Amino acid sequence: MAQTSTPSTIADPAPLGLAAFALTTFVLSAANAGFIPKSGEAVVLGLAFAYGGLAQLCAGMWEFKRNNTFGATAFTSYGAFWLSFFLLVTYFAPKIPPDAAPTAIGFFLVAWGIFTAYMTIAALNLSKPVLTVFVLLTITFFILASGAFTSNPSVSMLGGYFGLATALAAWYASAIGVIASTKT
Repeated sequence: MAQTSTPSTIADPAPLGLAAFALTTFVLSAANAGFIPKSGEAVVLGLAFAYGGLAQLCAGMWEFKRNNTFGATAFTSYGAFWLSFFLLVTYFAPKIPPDAAPTAIGFFLVAWGIFTAYMTIAALNLSKPVLTVFVLLTITFFILASGAFTSNPSVSMLGGYFGLATALAAWYASAIGVIASTKT
C-alpha cells in the first residue's frame, strides 16, 4: 500500500515567542525601573531561564520549521539572550571585578542593541506592532548600556521604563496573533 504524504503544519509560534519575551521583559524592566526592590530581583532569573529563554528558543526553532528566517533569528536570539542573562547574573557577574563591570555589562548591552537595531530594519517589512517592539527594544538596550557604562542608576531606571513600554508592545503584538488564531 502506498503512503500518502500530507504537509505537516504547526501553529504560528510568534504569539508564544512574543508573550515569553513580553512577560520576562516586563518583570526585569520593573526591577530596572525600581518597582521591584533589589532584594526581590532574583524573581527575574527563573523567568529568564524558562520562559524568556527556553520558550523563545522553542518558538525560534518552530519558526525555522515554518521557513521564517526573521522569526527564527529573532526568537532564537532573544531566547539565547535570556539564557545568557540568567547565566551572567547567576554565575559570571560576581566574577567580574567591580572596576571592569560597567564596561563589561555596557558592551554586553551595546552588542544586543546593535543586533536589535538591524533586526528593527528588517522589521520595517512586518506589522506596525512588531516594528514598535523592535524600535522600543533598540532604544531600551542603548539606554541600559549608557546606564551601565556610566554607572548611573537614573539612566538605568529610564531604561527600565522603556523596557516596560517594550513589554506592553510585545504583549499587544502577541495578543493580536492569539486572538486572530481563534477566529475561524
